[in-house]
Amino acid sequence: MGILLFIEAGLMMSCQLVSWIYGEGIKAFIPPIAGALALGTVLLILGRNAGKSMGRKDGYIVVSLVWTVFTLIGMAPFLIDEVVPDVASAFFETMSGFTSTGATIIDDLSAVPHGILFWRSVTQWIGGIGIVFFTIAILPAFGVGEVKLFAAESTGPLQNKVHPRISVTAKWIGGIYVALTVLCIISLLVCGMNLFDAINYSMCTTATGGYGTHSELINDYYNSPAIEYVLIVFMFFSGVNYSLIYYTILKGHIRKFFADQEMITYLFVALGASLICTITLAIENPAHDIELALRQSLFTVISLQTTTGLATYDYTIWPVQLMPVLLFVMFAGACSGSTTGGFKCVRLTIIFHVLRNEFKRILHPRAVIPVRLNDNIIPSNIVQTLLGFIALFVGALFLGAFVLALTGVNPNDVHPNFDYYEAFGIAMSSISNVGPGMGYYGPVHSWAILHPVAKYVCSFLMLIGRLEIFPIMILFTRSFWKSH
Repeated sequence: MGILLFIEAGLMMSCQLVSWIYGEGIKAFIPPIAGALALGTVLLILGRNAGKSMGRKDGYIVVSLVWTVFTLIGMAPFLIDEVVPDVASAFFETMSGFTSTGATIIDDLSAVPHGILFWRSVTQWIGGIGIVFFTIAILPAFGVGEVKLFAAESTGPLQNKVHPRISVTAKWIGGIYVALTVLCIISLLVCGMNLFDAINYSMCTTATGGYGTHSELINDYYNSPAIEYVLIVFMFFSGVNYSLIYYTILKGHIRKFFADQEMITYLFVALGASLICTITLAIENPAHDIELALRQSLFTVISLQTTTGLATYDYTIWPVQLMPVLLFVMFAGACSGSTTGGFKCVRLTIIFHVLRNEFKRILHPRAVIPVRLNDNIIPSNIVQTLLGFIALFVGALFLGAFVLALTGVNPNDVHPNFDYYEAFGIAMSSISNVGPGMGYYGPVHSWAILHPVAKYVCSFLMLIGRLEIFPIMILFTRSFWKSH
């Protein structure tokens, strides 16, 4: 934890440099930097004689603490610079960043200092690849415990390694992550975006986070189809399993890219939903330009499916029959082994195979039919874990929506029509780490009017969604804290 806090201090120092460049002073970042260094030093001293062995329980505790402690320290700049009105809002904004969710409570980003805007992007960029996963690549200090941390933080039911050593795997994936970010920056600069915006939007796109530097929708501010297409491409590839990108690009196994069953599901959902949206928009408005309808649909569907949350258009005013489609892509998510949130396409693929096998078993009760994925047999314990995950995911989603509906709105009564549909959209957006929700809480408005209790509930849903529920929920079980 001490080492990780030193990393957070270094990240905030880069934001302080941005503040100096734009002449914004030192008050926002110097106090939290000093606090992180002091606390990190204390923890390093306390753990100086600790052994290198790390158990699975230790890994889950460290991963859970990292996101919480990082958020508690990382929210200080928002409070010091008075960008947000209260602690609940600062905690929400920071947790939304580190979990690469992208929901915001800031109404006017034009009034926010450049250093704070950059800090929002940094939280998403480091949170997208995984704080712990990032440190595995550069810090051998974790020793044999690195596997436990990887198991606790990595997303998806299966962990595909590109190398037998986890640290080498992390370096390759980190290299791909950085390369995507740099390529996105260059592409946006070529399309006419200024350097500061290009860096921030690239970090948020590859992290599939969604924090922008402007409150306006991308189409309203830039009015550039080229920028939209660039973001579509990089959002899509950021949703692909990084191991698959490694084998496809670096190893030259092109056929593997299109033969991967999870990739097929990802393409099917993305293109199918985009086609439905395009046709519906064209039918509802015959005067609608087909290219514009296609671009709107592709951007919105891929942004929601990859849980990026960037928006070029207000999809909440689209025909009502498209709302279930958009809710489904928010739920489905993209590929495991990527920076995205949501349910993940690999789980949808496994569920499809399980259901197909059950229909076969009805006709042939004594048949032994294994579940296969990419010609590999999925162990029964993975299938059982998947069923448990479905129960927890759906249960947390509906319980979160119920609690959010009970909180209503702030006493200011700015938006009195806070119904269960909007509460469900907020809960889905939070647990899937998407960003925008439904109704009033879509891409046009911030979530500032939420009740403070609702902000903490959303923050908790973001956290369990980012860490795949189990690493957090297991801390609340009695068996976890038993010595044996």
